[in-house]
Amino acid sequence: MTPQKSDEKQAAASAKIWRSWQENLILIAIALCLSLLIRTFIAEPRYIPSDSMLPTLHTGDRLVVEKVSYRFHPPIAGDIVVFQPSKELQSRGYPKDQAFIKRVIGVPGKILKVTQGKVYLNGQPLVEDYIAEPSNQPFPPVQVPEDQFFVMGDNRNDSNDSRYWGFLPRKNIIGRAVFRFWPLDRIGFI
Repeated sequence: MTPQKSDEKQAAASAKIWRSWQENLILIAIALCLSLLIRTFIAEPRYIPSDSMLPTLHTGDRLVVEKVSYRFHPPIAGDIVVFQPSKELQSRGYPKDQAFIKRVIGVPGKILKVTQGKVYLNGQPLVEDYIAEPSNQPFPPVQVPEDQFFVMGDNRNDSNDSRYWGFLPRKNIIGRAVFRFWPLDRIGFI
């Protein structure tokens, strides 16, 4: 083989390797962009750091939070929402980027109160088969303002929720918890 053909073969091999690297870098860039777009606009994973949602969610559970449906309709009572802390919570030292997770109990226009361990909406007691135990403290009647929600943890006696810091503005809601993917023995829709 002549030195010229050897150089041509080596150049062709180098070009093939470079094209392969380019293709891989492009694929990686596309995958990163897609994952960023999905996480920003469609769904994201979340970790449950506390017992405030027991027995529904346990510390260490990992969830998928979908972000699309609330662009078309507001949250409804019973939804489990992930949200950024309100200004009230931020004023108490919670960082803006620390997300909370609670259940929507009161929607705009509803009158809510807690008496003798029961939550009442517009005078009717809620059937709450998802709570750890009834609330051990009363809460006076309040009407939920427009574009805001009253949220509570399912572990009523160990939850930092609307009873302590007020209503949740709709704009603070990140999305709705829909699927638990960890631990594997409790995998499924929420």
